[in-house]
Amino acid sequence: MPFGRKTAANGLLIDFDAVYRDLIAPAISDARLEPIRADEEQTGGVIHTPMFERLILCEYAVADLTTANANVFYELGVRHAVRPWSTVLVFAEGMGQLPFDVAPLRGLPYRLTPDGAPDAAVRSALARRLQEARAGAKDSPLFQLVDGFPDVQGLRADVFRDRVRYSHQVKEQLAAARKQGAEAVRAVEAALQDVATADSGVVVDLFLSYRAVKAWKDMIALVEHMAPPLAATVMVREQLGLALNRDGRGDEAERVLTALIDERGPSSETYGILGRVYKDRWEAAARAGQSLLARGLLDKAIGACLQGFQADPRDAYPGVNAVTLMAVKEPPDPRREALLPVVRYAIERRIAAGRPDFWDHAARLELAVLGKDEEAAVLALADALANVREGWEPETTARNLRLIREARERRGDGVAWAGGLEEALVEASRNRP
Repeated sequence: MPFGRKTAANGLLIDFDAVYRDLIAPAISDARLEPIRADEEQTGGVIHTPMFERLILCEYAVADLTTANANVFYELGVRHAVRPWSTVLVFAEGMGQLPFDVAPLRGLPYRLTPDGAPDAAVRSALARRLQEARAGAKDSPLFQLVDGFPDVQGLRADVFRDRVRYSHQVKEQLAAARKQGAEAVRAVEAALQDVATADSGVVVDLFLSYRAVKAWKDMIALVEHMAPPLAATVMVREQLGLALNRDGRGDEAERVLTALIDERGPSSETYGILGRVYKDRWEAAARAGQSLLARGLLDKAIGACLQGFQADPRDAYPGVNAVTLMAVKEPPDPRREALLPVVRYAIERRIAAGRPDFWDHAARLELAVLGKDEEAAVLALADALANVREGWEPETTARNLRLIREARERRGDGVAWAGGLEEALVEASRNRP
């Protein structure tokens, strides 16, 4: 772990000495182990020698991944290469998502007080993790995912080349299958035989191919067969939440997404999908005539989208969803007036940066409809239609435009021309598998 008082990239102060003194060391003692901090040991000679000895020989290790310190990550890599189990990971909440390579690992988050010290409430949970480590379950991704490791002599180069070639072939098959529909994608999965041992890139491509053809049940089932480290990744869990919600299992989707936020901290994507879960519940409650429940769910949807936009203002789409829902609310939420310019700036900045995708143009389209700017809306629609990748994308945007149009009609402030935009988006959705 780092030492001393450090300032994270987001400006928050972290007192790593206090983290060790008040959280890690007591938890280690609670687990009936002896705490030894790497930088506390004073030894002569080359500094790497005692460091490597500690990493290789200590029976249990705790690594603090907060601030993505390069030294910590190097030492964690060494540890994972030589010890198949007994390495426990912790990190401070509120620092954004962990880097991609360690995001799937089972880390334990802890909260920080305003002065940068740890909230010791997680001490007992850390002690339990250390006690669980005694059972010898593999926590090193190298030992989990690479067959035969550490016998690297047995991992021949030709085997590696064959796997790369095979992965490329399967991805080409999936690209063709997405144009044919769900049955074609299922046929590719059947040919893989064992998803748990298949190349992770192929499995992710298969997962997203099911999303492209709206095969929500297949997405959900696939997660159950994935290798545990892959199933635990942020992306897979976020998309599992999306699939559960689309399959009518909103309660399960909410549990998956809120657990992910609790573990990994706020994320624009996670909160954006959670906002969609609450939005769907709001519409269902409104259709059922449950006006009070619908009002509460709409507030939850707005709150989730706002938190998503605040987590990463560069990702404009949660912000667009927030202002859309604020405009639909009766009476309209006055906060939307202050939020609109910020969201509009975020969208234009993304588009100006180059390579905008469907969602960037869809966001611009929704804002144009909210602003009753027909000319800008038509131009944004043309760009959005030219960037459609999957059928559910225009379907989602058409639904948002319908909400805006119907809310304005109820207030006698109609945008009748928006109906034609919705029809064009629905038609684009029909033309995709």
